[in-house]
Amino acid sequence: MFKTRLLSGIVLVILVIGVLYLGGYVTGATMFLLSIGGVFELLRIYNLHNTAIGYITSIATAAYYGLLMFDYEQYIMPLMLAFVLAILSAYVITYPKYKDKDAMAAVLAFFYVSVMLSYVYQIRELKYGGALVVMIFICSWVNDTCAYCVGVTMGKHKMTPKLSPKKSVEGLIGGIAGSAIFGALYGIFFNKQVYALDKAPIIFAVIGALGAVMAVIGDLTASAIKRNNDIKDYGKLIPGHGGIMDRFDSIIFTAPIIYYCLLYMTGNLGG
Repeated sequence: MFKTRLLSGIVLVILVIGVLYLGGYVTGATMFLLSIGGVFELLRIYNLHNTAIGYITSIATAAYYGLLMFDYEQYIMPLMLAFVLAILSAYVITYPKYKDKDAMAAVLAFFYVSVMLSYVYQIRELKYGGALVVMIFICSWVNDTCAYCVGVTMGKHKMTPKLSPKKSVEGLIGGIAGSAIFGALYGIFFNKQVYALDKAPIIFAVIGALGAVMAVIGDLTASAIKRNNDIKDYGKLIPGHGGIMDRFDSIIFTAPIIYYCLLYMTGNLGG
């Protein structure tokens, strides 16, 4: 099991590096496919993946990425309104086939997975996006590694005993601190090798810490949904890791936060 998890993890990292290095349509198309897969996994929990509501959500996801990738952002808000109206129309027209919670689950799937995950692509499209997108993985994967190491060696106080018994307060602090430190170090590298940004180490450290907090919330959110619905994994797409939602749960939360932090804290790095 460990060998399978390790090998698939290595392959996943290589693919992620390649996709983000190429950028543009390659990154956009990849995030679209991941979003479609994540939406499918989430709606499958509620038996909505092969229903009218599920199809509407998938079509909305495709339309959303199309507008995003081909620079028609001015139509994104009308699309979102049309999507919500379409879901509610399907709910009403076919009543009582669907429950109100089914309509809410579809809306959640679209915004939680498709919209939030798209910020990986949006960060990549910023000026110097190829370097900035690294912060997503500092906030998620570095945070996860540091939290695990500190938690194993020093963890004594349970953070969320009912939701995730293995997570500790010490691990949480260690993950946030580790992410902030790596963020600061990356800020020094960015300042010297990519772009001379004033106070880059401090900015990247703050982004690292905030992103780490959101990564933990993202991980716990995905775990809470699984526990509420008595499932172990969202899928089996990635051997040893589960589904898309199992592997990208923290990235879904960190990407939007990092995007807006970059925009507001470094206004001259906009696309």
